[in-house]
Amino acid sequence: MLEFARWKYVLVTLVVLIGVLFALPNLFGQDPALQVERKSRAPMDDFARQSIEDLLHKQNIVIKRDFIDGGRLILAFNDVAAQLKARDTVDATLSDVDRAALANASRAPAWMRNFGLKAMPLGLDLRGGLYLLYQVDLQGAVSQLLESYEQSFRRALTDAKLPFTDITTIGAGAGGIANGLRVALPPEADAAQVESVLRKVDVNLKFTTSSSGAQGTAIDMVLTPAQIKAREDYALEQNRTTLTNRVNELGVSEPIVQRQGLDRINVQLPGVQNSAEVKDLLGKVATLELRLADTQNNALQAQQSGHAPLGTKLYKREDGSPILLKREVIVTGDELTSATSTTSTEGPAVSIKLDARGADSMLRTTRLNVGKPMAVVYIEKSRRQVEVNGQKVDRDSSSEKVINVATIRGVFGPQFQVTGLTSGEARDLSLMLRSGSLAAPIEVVEERAIGPSLGQDNIDKGVRALEIGMLAVFVFMALYYHAFGLVADAVLLANVILLTALLSMLRASLSLPGIAGIILTVGIAVDANVLIYERIREELRNGVSPQAAIRAGFDKAFSAIADSNVTALIAGLALWVIGTGAIRGFAIVLTLGIATSMFTSLLGSRALITLLYGGRQKVARLSIG
Repeated sequence: MLEFARWKYVLVTLVVLIGVLFALPNLFGQDPALQVERKSRAPMDDFARQSIEDLLHKQNIVIKRDFIDGGRLILAFNDVAAQLKARDTVDATLSDVDRAALANASRAPAWMRNFGLKAMPLGLDLRGGLYLLYQVDLQGAVSQLLESYEQSFRRALTDAKLPFTDITTIGAGAGGIANGLRVALPPEADAAQVESVLRKVDVNLKFTTSSSGAQGTAIDMVLTPAQIKAREDYALEQNRTTLTNRVNELGVSEPIVQRQGLDRINVQLPGVQNSAEVKDLLGKVATLELRLADTQNNALQAQQSGHAPLGTKLYKREDGSPILLKREVIVTGDELTSATSTTSTEGPAVSIKLDARGADSMLRTTRLNVGKPMAVVYIEKSRRQVEVNGQKVDRDSSSEKVINVATIRGVFGPQFQVTGLTSGEARDLSLMLRSGSLAAPIEVVEERAIGPSLGQDNIDKGVRALEIGMLAVFVFMALYYHAFGLVADAVLLANVILLTALLSMLRASLSLPGIAGIILTVGIAVDANVLIYERIREELRNGVSPQAAIRAGFDKAFSAIADSNVTALIAGLALWVIGTGAIRGFAIVLTLGIATSMFTSLLGSRALITLLYGGRQKVARLSIG
């Protein structure tokens, strides 16, 4: 007698029904849409919804439907032209309050959305958009760390009123890059006291003191390999975070920013096509520094001689004229907590708020220097290719210019404005300062722009391949295994439904490699059924009764199915954990597909076959071909 536990029937039925429920939204397709959210992160309400609806209706833009999802307003349109026109209208009218991003809205009924049922997101190769692969300059990260220590050393020694001649970089680490600092002291300086003050900057730093001579004493600080490695890891993670913040400020729907390999970060921006503007905003290493102007020395003489007096640095204003600034930095971009573009009596401006450390430094400096000029230095770093001896090599370049010089009229602390910018410069600068500075320069090493039409073509071809492959398998199984083949077809269909449901539940992006993974999963699931059915045939040839043959076929095929699927699962998990990009997308689908195929082949298939041939009925023969 062939039996199957009743609780297993309930389990299989429940799992399949839940799978159908979660997979359903994928059948309805998507419309071009606009996602609007508050820049303040406050949730959208019905009043804001009505205001935006009225705004778009005045522009004769037809809204197919709209709804609030997760605090964001989703507006669906009939075509891409209306979507783009709506985006431009919202940006032009409400850019100070709201942020709009191109998106897709499911056509699924509202009750599905209310239950949290969503279609699986599409990858960049299916939806269209921009793919950027950045390489992080890890050597530049170490150089920036040394610059930070240099400023800290100068500030600490100045506050302690200890004399020093200059602070310069020394040593050569990997690639010939400086990996330490030298603090030169005059002959009368107390080296022990200076070293004690420097140690307070960072207790983990190691210092060595050179012997005194006619030139005075020098104290050296060299970074250890462990400190350099920690800085490189920090630079990668900080750059990933900063890129994520900048992408969010751009208002891109469902972006992906993730670390790839030892020194790379990949950025995927669905729906974005204006690659030049996006690259310019994402990759800029730009920040501000505030310094006091030197009024005691002549800047023109310093420019002509090529040497700035000790304790000063030569800069150029916007009009190209020279200006000398003190080396001690009052405030850097790292000490900003907020930056917004605004308009002042002097034109476009950036309103800046400082953290406690920056506010304290600004308060102390302005209190002691009322009536003296203070300059705002705009610093932008980039990497470009130059030709050296017939070969192209990468060279880092830094552009530093004084964008504003103003006399300190009174004492102020955490809040001030920067002027002397165009409206575009003010907007871009506020975005970069608000999202954080990059810890190291980055360079685009790969760029791909995928149009929406190409993405749709990829979807159509991928789905067609899946349909043709499954149809061929269905026909073969039905013809070769008869009734058992039809059971296998039903199980394969359930397998695809469960896999789609899992991808939708986990919000895993479906890409072209993912579609390939689904097709491969169908093949793996078929293989499991073929093993079971051939084992049943073998038992029938040995003279075993039909019901006993079914039971023996499932029991004896289990070890072979488990072995093949476990080995495939190990490979899939390895690709999932180690792989990135397209490889990881394929691995996710493959791993989930192995799990669903094991469930449907061993439990689902047995449940259906037991319904056909189980119980106390007498079975003379099996329709197994």
